[in-house]
Amino acid sequence: MMASTPPAGSLSTLRRFARSVPTSTSEQCEFCAAPLPDQHRHLFEVAGRQVSCVCRACALLFSNEAASAGKHRLIPERRQFLPDFELSDDQWEQLRIPVGMAFFFQSTPAERVVALYPSPAGPVESLLTLTAWEELTERNPVLGTLQPDVEALLVNHVRDSREHYLVPIDECYRLVGLIRTSWRGLSGGREVWGDIEEYFANLRRRARVVSGAQHSVRR
Repeated sequence: MMASTPPAGSLSTLRRFARSVPTSTSEQCEFCAAPLPDQHRHLFEVAGRQVSCVCRACALLFSNEAASAGKHRLIPERRQFLPDFELSDDQWEQLRIPVGMAFFFQSTPAERVVALYPSPAGPVESLLTLTAWEELTERNPVLGTLQPDVEALLVNHVRDSREHYLVPIDECYRLVGLIRTSWRGLSGGREVWGDIEEYFANLRRRARVVSGAQHSVRR
């Protein structure tokens, strides 16, 4: 499995999404320049993997993919904590992700599942084999409900954690941005590891706990 750098455009999203909650009320819609409230929706530019902040009116417009010929997709809001997700330590090692965190999503332009992991330099891509993903999906049918491009499986196997989430793609970019902006030195420093723990604690509070028996129903 080879690692590669992400598209250049994706790096421009990281600093904006390093924080889970915006701290400024002066943000504007990136399509019509309308003022944005703290809680607002995001669009995903599929080819360049860029996230944009949008107002309610633009979110409603782009909820219809025909509005941009599929170029932009409205990012959904469901967050699910998957306590029954099957991914053992041995299986994780077979995926050859060199760190304890990664996210996986179906890329329409690439016509395959993309695996990205956060690093101090931004997101790094690992080429995931189709066989590895098919085996993971067979054990975890919830992966079949992921919306292409805009929803991801987020895995946290850092230290003693064994957490698995179904999340909007912007959640993953928030995590990548947090690590890129807070990392210090070779080990990252105490601050970044505290920020990572806080990020996952906050995600766990906001996520709906979904057991294996509920995976057959798309939510």
